[in-house]
Amino acid sequence: GKTPQRDRGVLLKMHSVGICGSDVHYWQHGRIGDFVVKKPMVLGHEASGTVVKVGSLVRHLQPGDRVAIEPGAPRETDEFCKIGRYNLSPTIFFCATPPDDGNLCRFYKHNANFCYKLPDNVTFEEGALIEPLSVGIHACRRAGVTLGNKVLVCGAGPIGLVNLLAAKAMGAAQVVVTDLSASRLSKAKEVGADFILQISNESPQEIAKKVEGLLGSKPEVTIECTGVETSIQAGIYATHSGGTLVLVGLGSEMTSVPLVHAATREVDIKGVFRYCNTWPMAISMLASKSVNVKPLVTHRFPLEKALEAFETSKKGLGLKVMIKCDPSDQNP
Repeated sequence: GKTPQRDRGVLLKMHSVGICGSDVHYWQHGRIGDFVVKKPMVLGHEASGTVVKVGSLVRHLQPGDRVAIEPGAPRETDEFCKIGRYNLSPTIFFCATPPDDGNLCRFYKHNANFCYKLPDNVTFEEGALIEPLSVGIHACRRAGVTLGNKVLVCGAGPIGLVNLLAAKAMGAAQVVVTDLSASRLSKAKEVGADFILQISNESPQEIAKKVEGLLGSKPEVTIECTGVETSIQAGIYATHSGGTLVLVGLGSEMTSVPLVHAATREVDIKGVFRYCNTWPMAISMLASKSVNVKPLVTHRFPLEKALEAFETSKKGLGLKVMIKCDPSDQNP
């Protein structure tokens, strides 16, 4: 027969949970595309905590271990798991995607295989930031970012910034970040952007020209993090012939793009859905200090003030809003 889930699970005392745009969107609108909230749902999927109990079959963790949680855990070993792309599994469990509960709570149980032990020099907060960082790692892998590349990142929100961090860590020589907001762009500069470009009302072609001017040539890789139609268009015009454009930001279902322009210059357009197989790499990047995610956190709230935390995130006042679930634990 099948092994009960609890034998493969761990019970965690939660510590740090970051608020994501999707959490705010579910809270405000009750749906994202085909995912509709039909009954009460716990939010939160960027998280870390301490192991309290382990299931009988769990060997790699024990009570007291500090862990980062990968929120997407496949329920079955289907064809996508077999090829290592389990993020595409249609039956995957994913925290805070209806109807699956998230982990913004005091105690939470999760599949032990998707809990990763944190080294002593990686904080709980950094552990929670592995989730957004993973989006950047996965997108940069899909884009084939490699040593010496020039990269364009469209959007300087949290996801734009983790893509900037991942691209630099993977060897990108120069990264340009674009955004409408001057304050977000100054944060991009602070965390390592070589060039920033504030967009006002330029045409997509004009944006592409400016990017080329800053870099001295077109970027081999463009990472689109806004989902805005004009930004996707600019991404196609800006990318070097034979290069790659990855779409990370989600916008409207139908989008007009200069597809023939991409096709005739062999610009590959790739989709990005969450991440897979990124936690071990992210943990070693944080432990070795080759990536610094700490500047991303701009606000911290205790669990009792979760509503205030969500209001702050909704207003877009900072970058990453972090909630501390355990008042007795003073570790960062």
